[in-house]
Amino acid sequence: MSITLPDSLHPSSASPRLVVQAGRTTRARTFLLAQDVIDGTRLWRLAFTLGWLDIKLRYRGSVLGPFWLTLSTGAMVGALGVLYSTLFKTNSTDYIPFFALSQVLWTFVSVVILEGCTCFTLSESVIRSVRMPFFVHAIRSLVRNALVLAHNVLVVVVVFAIYRIWPGWHALLALPGLVLWIIDGLAVSMLLGAVCARYRDIPPIIASLMTIAFFVTPVMWQPKQIGKSLNWLLAGNPFFDVLEVVRAPLLGTTAGSHIWIAALVFSAVLCATAWVGFAHARARIAFWI
Repeated sequence: MSITLPDSLHPSSASPRLVVQAGRTTRARTFLLAQDVIDGTRLWRLAFTLGWLDIKLRYRGSVLGPFWLTLSTGAMVGALGVLYSTLFKTNSTDYIPFFALSQVLWTFVSVVILEGCTCFTLSESVIRSVRMPFFVHAIRSLVRNALVLAHNVLVVVVVFAIYRIWPGWHALLALPGLVLWIIDGLAVSMLLGAVCARYRDIPPIIASLMTIAFFVTPVMWQPKQIGKSLNWLLAGNPFFDVLEVVRAPLLGTTAGSHIWIAALVFSAVLCATAWVGFAHARARIAFWI
């Protein structure tokens, strides 16, 4: 749509015309989104600095800082690990390392999703005052939670040392899974950040769904503990596939090819949805927040 002033309103034919355009083609939106991602990637140092600053401000005045989360995670793993290994009648040497690693990894995944919902709304003042690629805020959210994960990994190291578990060269197979997590985390932040900026009822719904997903995903229980009648909990659960591609190598095993295929398919669908959704919402985010 365009609005052009008639020639009679201009003092001379050489005077400029006011043209107001609304709406862009899908190709133009895709180009602007691609440029946003490229420009945001170039500003990765700024995103890392903002993420580090978020951690410092969150624990300002605290003696231990993020290590309070490490202590609480360690206490929960120690208490619930012993309890559930007894209830499930499993060997604690096998269960507690599994539970410790699963809990730390799940905490990272769930928090990335939950904070992805507020990726843009929490940066309202920055978005309104500084012209900056939106992709920077997605990287900032991921960096912030990656720093917390780095602190919580200490719990896994201590538990593995106590039970003398060493994954060996299998641990290197977790690197492709971590790369997949980074891509998925950025896609989730872009998609949910835009959707939740428009609809503020979505974050509580996502939080409720993540609670349900926690109990139906092998975090507190092991996949081998369920019967064949409940295998659908694993086959139809994308969280299991995404979690397993990192967890299995760190436990000294390998994720099956079917798990990797399912995780890649889920990631491809997620990235495609995020790309299309954010391309249409990008120009409106500043007005929604």
